Amino acid sequence: MSVAGGRSERAPWQTIDSGQLLLIASAGLLVLIAITQVSAVGLERPKTAVIFGVLIAIGELLRMVMPGNREVAPIATAGVLGYGMLLSVGTEHATHSALQVVAVAAVGMLVGSLPHVAVGRSPRLDAMARRLLATGLVAFLFRPVADASLREVWWAVLALMAAFVMLSCLVDISLAAMIRAEAVRARFGIAVRDEIGANLGLCAATGATGMLIAVATSVMGLAALLVFTAPILVTQVAFRRYAGIRATYLQTVRALSRVTEVGGYVETGHSRRVSQLSVATGRELGMAEPELLELEYAALMHDIGQLSLGDPIPGGATVLASPADQRRIAELGAEVIKQTGVLDRVAEIVRRQSDSYRVVRAADHGEMTVAPVGSDRDSERDSDRDSDRNTVQPLASRVIKVANAYDDLVGDSADRDRSAAVLERLRLDSIAEYDPTVVEALGRVVERNIALRH
Repeated sequence: MSVAGGRSERAPWQTIDSGQLLLIASAGLLVLIAITQVSAVGLERPKTAVIFGVLIAIGELLRMVMPGNREVAPIATAGVLGYGMLLSVGTEHATHSALQVVAVAAVGMLVGSLPHVAVGRSPRLDAMARRLLATGLVAFLFRPVADASLREVWWAVLALMAAFVMLSCLVDISLAAMIRAEAVRARFGIAVRDEIGANLGLCAATGATGMLIAVATSVMGLAALLVFTAPILVTQVAFRRYAGIRATYLQTVRALSRVTEVGGYVETGHSRRVSQLSVATGRELGMAEPELLELEYAALMHDIGQLSLGDPIPGGATVLASPADQRRIAELGAEVIKQTGVLDRVAEIVRRQSDSYRVVRAADHGEMTVAPVGSDRDSERDSDRDSDRNTVQPLASRVIKVANAYDDLVGDSADRDRSAAVLERLRLDSIAEYDPTVVEALGRVVERNIALRH
């Protein structure tokens, strides 16, 4: 049972956190009200509703998963926004209510999800609920404007559209951050920053497409849906390729990390456990998502330099090796990673993992600074590479150093006493070898993991 990331393997319904449950319940209640109301008063302009419903269903069918396990459906979202901000279809005014927008969106999402369900790809209910609530908010805000005299003032209508779309993006990002913060145990502020970086560009493109659909349909009729959906489809293809490249990178790195296990240099599962502990610790320390990705890559490949050893270290525990061997392993591992040509920052993280850590007092102004300890600093002053070691050890390197030492001494054991003893040993060594802040963050992660396993 894997818990190093902070969650155990449970049934799908058990993985729903309280925030997700509240979000899904809120969306479900809104859909129930909307369908009840539409059933009572009838569907306004059925042809338009059906065509937009089909567009939403197609968009839901073409939904994709972005890096960070983020499920998005740009075409469906643009369709809901366009329908929610629709002023007219040609010369006919659009008089449908916000609740009808919600009902059409919900039915379209459901129909578009059925093929996924049929092949065993269950939809992310929290992601669907978030999309429905964020886009439904635009409909509730804009439909009164569509029925008012203000609709004749185009600059004001466009300004309101842009404002409501921006508000929808903010709501979507905030809800996504709330769910993510609870799911991965990250601070809410960090989660918001990550969601902005991951979703803001796509959200802007989706919102702009929804506005174009709403405005162009007033002139071109329903043909505008086909014309102005094409750009967001191209954008989605580009995002899908980017996500595919990221997934391929990670799969390649994971495969490469297993070479040391297959060769008997480290214990089975060591690289994976160190990676999971490192990412969880980095998240505990507030590292941003791009930094966590580099940390994950480096942690997976942190021991690849052991392939240069003539005789494997017993148990693969580099924490028990001499400082010279630790440094050689790190240097050779970094050189292997640099051969990829695209992971130079990851290579630097791996190279610096062998640095020792200590707190020294700056003599000129009496402030506390952090610096690594070289094995023989006087003999290394003429080396450019070794002069780099006089800088502060990267946080990612410090995290890997601590996580690797912990797993070398604990392995996959869930014994609380053994874990506590190892953490105490790391704390005692933290003045010279390990960053005390990182050790404490790892301790919190380990405590949560042990609690989940018991």
